[in-house]
Amino acid sequence: MYHRYHYVASKLAVKNEAENLISIRSLNRYIPGCERTEAVLRASEAKFRALIQNSSDIIGILEADGTIRYESPSVERILGYKPEELLGKNAFEFIHPEDIAKISESFKYLVQNLGATVRVESRFRHKNGSWCFLESTGSNLLAEPFIRGIVINSRDISDRKFAEEKLIYDALHDVLTGLPNRALFTDRLRRASEYAKRHSNYLFAVLFLDLDRFKFINDSLGHTYGDQLLLAIAQRLKECLRPTDLAARLGGDEFTVLLEGIKDVSDTVRVAERIQQELAFPIAIGEQEIITTVSIGIALSTTGYKQPEDLLRNADIAMYRAKARGKARYEIFDTNMHAQIVERLQLERDLRRAIERRELRVYYQPIVYLNTGNLAALEALVRWQHPQEGLIFPEKFMPIAQEIGLSMSIDEWVLQEACRQLQMWQKKCKLKAKTPTLTINVNLCGCWFKQQKLQRYIHQILQETELQPHSLKLEITEDIIMENDSEVSFMLNQLRDLGIKLAIDDFGTGYSSLARLHRFPITELKIDRSFVSGSDVEKGNLDIIETIAILAKKLGMEVTAEGIETAQQLQKLRELKCEYGQGYFFSKPLESKAIEALIMADSVWL
Repeated sequence: MYHRYHYVASKLAVKNEAENLISIRSLNRYIPGCERTEAVLRASEAKFRALIQNSSDIIGILEADGTIRYESPSVERILGYKPEELLGKNAFEFIHPEDIAKISESFKYLVQNLGATVRVESRFRHKNGSWCFLESTGSNLLAEPFIRGIVINSRDISDRKFAEEKLIYDALHDVLTGLPNRALFTDRLRRASEYAKRHSNYLFAVLFLDLDRFKFINDSLGHTYGDQLLLAIAQRLKECLRPTDLAARLGGDEFTVLLEGIKDVSDTVRVAERIQQELAFPIAIGEQEIITTVSIGIALSTTGYKQPEDLLRNADIAMYRAKARGKARYEIFDTNMHAQIVERLQLERDLRRAIERRELRVYYQPIVYLNTGNLAALEALVRWQHPQEGLIFPEKFMPIAQEIGLSMSIDEWVLQEACRQLQMWQKKCKLKAKTPTLTINVNLCGCWFKQQKLQRYIHQILQETELQPHSLKLEITEDIIMENDSEVSFMLNQLRDLGIKLAIDDFGTGYSSLARLHRFPITELKIDRSFVSGSDVEKGNLDIIETIAILAKKLGMEVTAEGIETAQQLQKLRELKCEYGQGYFFSKPLESKAIEALIMADSVWL
């Protein structure tokens, strides 16, 4: 009898807590008449019962069909049920529907293999209706005479799972707007692509959205307003889409949309137009009412692609085309766009090396006195002598230079070369005493006015080239003085103090207030060619030109009309008292040798 008791006690010692649920008192059937043994058994029973009742885990015993035979008291603390509420019910009634298949498979294996152990994670319904994540270890003890069941030891891992889910959510969603981010969008795009490969009639599209003028709003009103605007945009964007569509924020003011299961391109166009219409409504943020527009690029799955990411790139390309064509519009990608982008990237690579390879050239266009036809000044204009493409005009490469941060370097080179060239002409030609001193006009991009070194650098160039400051006139555009007029005014006054003249180029096309012009030390207004060129000067344009001329005279400024192409235009401008003119009627931009010949000849164009 001793050996039998020792055997049973040993089995109890090596089993986990769940195996000790059966009252050890039942051993008395095998050890009759032993009072000492009875005391030991009572003590053991009390010990194991205390362990089970105070265990942080749930310990249960199931029948082979899943019926609950026993649950430890901890089930109430973790799942809200009293143990007796679960007895006789099937455990699978409480498993989350999405987890049943996985749990059923593991349970079937467990039942069919005596002594086997499995570990699974599943969601178990709490009494309040919520779902609790449990990590359960099941042991097949059907063959054990004192248990004859499936013992399940479960612990609550909800906090850990929620933390993991939050980490996953944060990794796949934008922190500010809560929209999916690039990683999640790319994953969904890849799935759509794979599905389309298996179903030839399945169509989808990618939209790439970029807010127009967001940088201006963000810089002028502050990042707090910018963030609130992005939140409002994200909400409106979601309202424009179906539940099956996916909107994401890639970063900054860039958003993407995945439209799945569309019929044709018209479905995509309707969504794009709905988005543009919805985002065009004013957005109230604090005391401000902000109006913004959006440029949209569209890439259809039918356009062909090697990788899903290619569609995102194609939509991005189409968006930039929409930007280039005036913003607040959409463009649909075609293969020609990609070819143009490849060409642009090659041009960008070549442009980075153009300065060091000495491929840039300065051309000069005469500015003449309209009354006499004599040469008054020259405007320095940059050209790029590309080794394969030939002569490239600034309209094609300067926007690229500004995007990649080369515009200031090009301006520096042009300024230095133009000052050096003019000083050389002034010495070599020995202009007649009766001829006014020839001056040079050089354009400056807006980037210069974010630099504190502008005055110092120009002063250095004048010293190096030995050019007198009054021989240099710097041309700026209207938008420069609009961005931050106090800082710009300070810098322009510094330049004026050096003796340099200042002109506003393309005047009349920007947004500068005429009443604010007197705040800046401007010496000349150059009327944009759009008011002058054409077969004849239109009546409305004549009124604008006359107004500018009168305004300039009142403010003590000179006026130059650009784009003069005909004698009729010249006559009209003379009648309007314009002092200077520039255009193909007099001369196209010329290389330095040709200009030198004109200077030497003291040419007169009229």
